[in-house]
Amino acid sequence: MSDAQNEHALLSPPALTDLAAFRVYRAEPARWLPMARDIARGHGVAWSEPVVFATGTNLVVGLGDRLILKIFPPFHRSQFISERGTLRVLAGRLGLDVPELIAEGEREQWPYLIMTRLPGVVASEVWPDMAEADKERVLRQLGETIASVQQVPPGELLHVTRAWTDVMRDQFEGCRARHQRLGLPPKFLDGLGDLLRDARALIPMVAEPVILVGEYIPENFQVGRDGDGWRVCGLFDFGDVFTGYGDYDLLGPSALMSAGRPGRVRSLLEGYGYAMSDIDASFKRRLMALMLLHRASDPNRHICIPDWPSKAADLWELQELIWPS
Repeated sequence: MSDAQNEHALLSPPALTDLAAFRVYRAEPARWLPMARDIARGHGVAWSEPVVFATGTNLVVGLGDRLILKIFPPFHRSQFISERGTLRVLAGRLGLDVPELIAEGEREQWPYLIMTRLPGVVASEVWPDMAEADKERVLRQLGETIASVQQVPPGELLHVTRAWTDVMRDQFEGCRARHQRLGLPPKFLDGLGDLLRDARALIPMVAEPVILVGEYIPENFQVGRDGDGWRVCGLFDFGDVFTGYGDYDLLGPSALMSAGRPGRVRSLLEGYGYAMSDIDASFKRRLMALMLLHRASDPNRHICIPDWPSKAADLWELQELIWPS
């Protein structure tokens, strides 16, 4: 291969058609950093102190301490569209930072975004060691953040993301097969049919559409410290955004952060706008159904209550464990 061919290969993405091959490519930054550098230079962005972010589903590199370049493979184009649209819609509309869209483009059918880098630290780096009072404060602020995002008119997101009705139809149809495949214990699978029957009455299938991020989890928001302790200061990663029924976005922090602790649960739900008098059996039943219908649902990995399968005999007891009164 000539030098010119070698250079072209380094500056162009490969023809990948499946996720497994992409993961191998992503895990070898030497193969794609030259392309990232060429994209940055093409937009007049200095290539200084690049930092590769190994987690996530796309190619992400920090350009110094101010900018982020995110490159999407062709089969993640829908994530590019969702992320770009959400950054546009939320710009200047929240009381906390979201990335500012600086530039966008495409390299041989691989779209990309250049955006600002947020201050603070990713919550997942400090959440395990936070004091309980800080965790409750952060969950209250996270509930407030979810409510604030949902007050922003969805705008173009109504036209570029999947409709709530379509998403829920697919999730209902594939729910049992999904949880059988992921190893949900049989005693919970036994009650799944009754839960899904109840869900059709408890979950609006035609809902006033609000912006749903889908993943309010510690990996997707920033925190900083002030005089009172840790606080939420930034929100990022909008590749899975769609629009629909607001309670759907309570499931990530309920499963991954609240750990069935009454103070945390109360903080999250009150921050979002619910009073504790709202947290009745029907409410919990609806959240239990939404948790199992969530597009990322995997209770074995996501419910952060130690040894939770042995603490509940069925889905009714499980909902009381996750959202205690």
